[in-house]
Amino acid sequence: MQPLVVAILVGVPLAWLVGFAAYAYVDAPKHGMDRRKWALITFVVPLFGLFAYLFERDEQSYDPSEDPYAGGSDARKAGLAVHERRRGEKPLGPAGTEADDEADAEDEWDDPPGVDVDES
Repeated sequence: MQPLVVAILVGVPLAWLVGFAAYAYVDAPKHGMDRRKWALITFVVPLFGLFAYLFERDEQSYDPSEDPYAGGSDARKAGLAVHERRRGEKPLGPAGTEADDEADAEDEWDDPPGVDVDES
């Protein structure tokens, strides 16, 4: 095989791996992570190591106070976050139908219309 072809087939992937490792080595301390560990992981485990580093880095830098969907006064009462445009809407019931909480207050189960259940 030609030496130029071998240099390209080996050199280009090796250069990418070194680049990924260098990026992790320089960027990891900014997020409070061990630079040697992540540089080694991104070099030894091609491509997956870089994605693992990027996902772990994002989890390290998450701040719930900056997240608009992490909570608020209405979301804490309801137990879930609601987008601002959806705050005044009526909640949905089973299968996308509108919930009628007053009618179902005495029923434990929401049976479809026409289904009779004997309570014996």
